[in-house]
Amino acid sequence: MSSTQLAVIGGGPGGYTAAFMAADLGMQVTLIDPQSDPGGVCLHCGCIPSKVLLHVARVLTEAQEATLFGVEFSQPRIDLDKVRSWKEEVIQKMTGGLKRLCKSRNVEFVQGRASLLNSRRLRVQEIDGKEREISFENAILATGSRPAKLPGLLPRTPRVMNSTDALALQDIPESLLIIGGGYIGLELGTIYSALGSRVIIAEMMSGLLPGVDRDLVTVLSRRLKQRFHDIMLGTKIISMEETRDGIRVQFEGENIQQTELLVGKVLVAVGRAPNSGHLGLENTRVELDEHGFVKIDERCQTTEPGIYAIGDVAGQPMLAHKASHEGRVAAEAIAGHEVAFEPQAIPAVVFTDPELAWCGLTEMKAKEENRTVKVVRFPWGASGRATTLARGDGITKLILDPETERVLGAGIVGVGAGELIAECVLAIEMAAAASDIERSIHPHPTLSETIMESAAVFFDRSTHLYRRRRR
Repeated sequence: MSSTQLAVIGGGPGGYTAAFMAADLGMQVTLIDPQSDPGGVCLHCGCIPSKVLLHVARVLTEAQEATLFGVEFSQPRIDLDKVRSWKEEVIQKMTGGLKRLCKSRNVEFVQGRASLLNSRRLRVQEIDGKEREISFENAILATGSRPAKLPGLLPRTPRVMNSTDALALQDIPESLLIIGGGYIGLELGTIYSALGSRVIIAEMMSGLLPGVDRDLVTVLSRRLKQRFHDIMLGTKIISMEETRDGIRVQFEGENIQQTELLVGKVLVAVGRAPNSGHLGLENTRVELDEHGFVKIDERCQTTEPGIYAIGDVAGQPMLAHKASHEGRVAAEAIAGHEVAFEPQAIPAVVFTDPELAWCGLTEMKAKEENRTVKVVRFPWGASGRATTLARGDGITKLILDPETERVLGAGIVGVGAGELIAECVLAIEMAAAASDIERSIHPHPTLSETIMESAAVFFDRSTHLYRRRRR
């Protein structure tokens, strides 16, 4: 039996960040993951491959829309083998780089599945079938999540996919039904639509992206309705059956036009579930909540003092960047530092076209909590840079405290929203006021100016947006 100071179970963005931070702090670290290289779902079959394919989709879409500028291209020819090869090349480059970073930091990487035998010992089932036991002083659970299922409804067939299957891009079906109008379904729908599939979205709730401010979602929905074949809201799937020609799906809902469809493939994108089972947690004092997430405190410590948990397995929001920051906190906590995971704003980005991003307090949440806030918006139709891009369909909004002028939250929908939202995160973390943003000189012409102009709206003095002053 070997020993280590810190065992990190799971090699995703949370796990490898924790392992590297701990190694930098002088700890002996063992990182365990089923994949041959670190990276987890994010790099192997999530964030990174989806962004590769979304870039392909964006190139195709821009080529189609270039006629607006007087530029015409011939019909693009899609070589799926090359697209898949490029995707795999990106994955291998990034995961291989992480493995080299493990070696340079003297982090031992073990390929296999780990389960806890008790609070100080674990067993690894290695890929070659061998077993080994490792004793540890501390452990970090970073096992991530998996696609959620619709039990008892789906036939076992390659024609019914989850997000991992969809990113493998085995083929481009003539028609694709996506069950779920959250960010995973919309991003994958964007990819397959651009590649030529007739995409239909079926969402059980009354709107896409439940929980996101409706004014932002409306802008995105308007464009998606042009790209997708249909978006069915308030729709429930009641049966699915495989036939010779595809999957026959039956629906029910108040406003649906048809109750039955025959589609080539179905993608189930109804969220993700934590990987907290089969970890041997029953052999420890680690506790789970009613949703299967591991309970932790502000230091990412579980109810078993020597065991910590981070990322998707430790609760919402299930985002890679949240996992990475928790990983740093857990490693520093184990090293004895006075730290806590207490962010004022965690950004979320939907990488559709247009992108949609938000952070901090949302307008919807403020209404639910009966909080008095001032919401200011700057439409991108008044932005010079957005106009040069022919993408004046965006909005930048700030949620402000009307008394202190502090920025409490922000939302952006438009091209590059995922890059722009970081300024708003910094503003919230630094307790910036609207005047701080308004008086900070932004480069022109850029989309970042929309943040400055939205802050100016608070004072009724936005340069490019006239508002009649209230008397």
